[in-house]
Amino acid sequence: MKDLLAITKVMFVEKRDIIISILCGFIAGITAIGLFALSGYLISKSALAPPIYTLMILVASVKMLGIISALSRYGERYFSHRGTFTMLSNLRVSFYEKLEPLAPAIFQRYRSGDLLSRIVGDVETLQNFFLRVFYPPIVLMLVFLCTIFFTIFYSIEVTWIILVGFILTTFIFPTIITLRQRKVERRVRESRGELSTEVSEFLFGFRDLKIYQKLELKESSLRHSADVYLKEQEHESVYNLFSESSNTFLSLVVSFTVLGYGAYLVSMGQLDGIFLAMLVMVSLTAFENTTPMAVFPSHLEDSRQAATRLNNVVGNKQEQETMSKEELIIKKSPCIRVNDVSFAFPDESRNTLSGISFSLPPGSKTAIVGPSGSGKSTLMQLLLQIYPVNEGEIDINNRSMYSLSKESIWQSTNVVLQKNHFFYGTIRENLMIAKSGLTDEEMENVLEKVKLHHFALNDRVLEKGENLSGGEKQRLAIARVLLKKAPIWLLDEPTSSIDALTEEYIYNYLFEEAKEDTVVLISHRLTGLESMDQIIVMESGRIVEIGTFDELMGNKGYFYEMKQIEQSVFLNG
Repeated sequence: MKDLLAITKVMFVEKRDIIISILCGFIAGITAIGLFALSGYLISKSALAPPIYTLMILVASVKMLGIISALSRYGERYFSHRGTFTMLSNLRVSFYEKLEPLAPAIFQRYRSGDLLSRIVGDVETLQNFFLRVFYPPIVLMLVFLCTIFFTIFYSIEVTWIILVGFILTTFIFPTIITLRQRKVERRVRESRGELSTEVSEFLFGFRDLKIYQKLELKESSLRHSADVYLKEQEHESVYNLFSESSNTFLSLVVSFTVLGYGAYLVSMGQLDGIFLAMLVMVSLTAFENTTPMAVFPSHLEDSRQAATRLNNVVGNKQEQETMSKEELIIKKSPCIRVNDVSFAFPDESRNTLSGISFSLPPGSKTAIVGPSGSGKSTLMQLLLQIYPVNEGEIDINNRSMYSLSKESIWQSTNVVLQKNHFFYGTIRENLMIAKSGLTDEEMENVLEKVKLHHFALNDRVLEKGENLSGGEKQRLAIARVLLKKAPIWLLDEPTSSIDALTEEYIYNYLFEEAKEDTVVLISHRLTGLESMDQIIVMESGRIVEIGTFDELMGNKGYFYEMKQIEQSVFLNG
């Protein structure tokens, strides 16, 4: 229930609407009971032919109670729903504020479809928390307390029957249902998450499935997930209907008991017969208010699991500490030290990196090389603070990187990844994310420098840059970092899809622009590394050699062997 308490805190921002809706709900419930009680008394009284003014007063009272009940019911609906929509808005804002600092590492912990299911489905589910879980029991308690206080003046025995019925229909029966409901609700949520994941996988991989002619197999898997979800929903609906009908049956049993025992009391002279119809009507109307309690267990468990699933995404204390970290603007080339760092991805027992230690002096140019899977890209992600290290420390200017906010690191870093995202829009719009206030002239000059002069700033870019070649995407990504001009450069295979002549031209210009900055270049290629200040050679998540090009070639170790193999491949080609 700790997760629901967090939701309640967000909800109570709108306490004015909460208080008004509870007040209107109480007035609507108590006036409805008063209306039917007075109607029963009016019917009984009319049979005794009372004076006309008595009937006029009773009829006028019935009309007045009817008007008050209708107005207060409208007020309850208006304020409760207005409050709910505002609470959902506050909840979404609160959730996204907590989620944003966790990106992009959060995508390693959750599949995109499951994350989407939580963001959309679980937040939407919590709209029922206030309307179906929070305030109905409060209103019901207030109404029943007043009802019991009223009936005790006429018959203590009938009051006890109503009280026992209230405890059964409000507490005991819903508790039993809640205990059995948890398993059903959990299966519904799990199947919905699985379906959302399958849909995402199907859409993302549609082209490859068509090419490899496996579309029918994936469609079959998707249909199976949909069928499972529909069956679980059907099971949930049947269970809810059973709960509601059982609760209604118990309420009617209580009302019939009031009628039967009341008739017995009248026959024994212990109750005035004129009040019997009134007490029966009070019982019937009061137990109509217990109807929401029939679906209360379902909505409670639904809300609890939705809150838990959301909290599992954003509730990690270690991750949330990033929100309070210090902001630091790095204006000059910094000194970066990596001290005995080890790292493993979540839920993996094997270390991706083990015992990594090296130093990047201010203004140094460092190449990190090694075979595929040696941990080069993972190391860069640690330098970007995308993941926290499991062991060891990374320092920037003798300060722990993890005492600084991620935004401070990213603001001071030029980054080119192996895969760079391009937004649907224009070349201009995709360049302007580098820095605010860029002029067309600046952007056109950079396009010229990266050999993209054939593009105009207004040329269209399709979703994910589908109309760009691999080399054009890399050059556009390089253009971004050239416009940003930060003092740290982290480049992960930035020219792997670019031809050798263009690559040489771009590197010459890039290193001229970054001559006073700290540069880290990750590369599979070993050519063009002669001018690097140091080369870090990695294999199987460990550093096997560090040195300049000449030192490593003179040692005739792992780097030398890699260089010889590369040269032989090119010669044979």
